[in-house]
Amino acid sequence: MKKLLIYMIKFYRKYISPMKRTKCPYFPTCSEYGLEAVSKYGALKGGLLSLWRILRCNPFSKGGYDPVP
Repeated sequence: MKKLLIYMIKFYRKYISPMKRTKCPYFPTCSEYGLEAVSKYGALKGGLLSLWRILRCNPFSKGGYDPVP
């Protein structure tokens, strides 16, 4: 499961992200955050952390530095 999530994030970064017009307001970007969270915590907890980050990433968020806990 962990490998599948990492593959999906890498696929997104390579093929889908370059087509987007907007940039992530956070540093590290949401995809980098997702890769690090899944690698560090595994599929379940890392996936939930990534999902929470994606939900917070919107045009109205302040953004800034937000590392993986």
